[in-house]
Amino acid sequence: MDSWLSAFNEHIMPTSARFGIRIHAAWVNRPQNEFIWVRSYDSPEALEKYNTSPERAAYGSITGPHVAKTEVREVEGVIGEVPVAN
Repeated sequence: MDSWLSAFNEHIMPTSARFGIRIHAAWVNRPQNEFIWVRSYDSPEALEKYNTSPERAAYGSITGPHVAKTEVREVEGVIGEVPVAN
């Protein structure tokens, strides 16, 4: 897990940011050997551009030794911004 976290921080986070993919949070469930993260993007086209980029294609050598299974869940936000009291 520690090796994965290093790879995630050194490679995946910066590359995601260059394509406008925002990573909001990440968690580790060490007993289950799980890594969970939340990201967002402005449009399906932005995500497609990231997913088909040469940088993303190079992740195979990074993720291969670390990732046994991936589950992706797309969700829709239902709460807008919380107003700030003056």
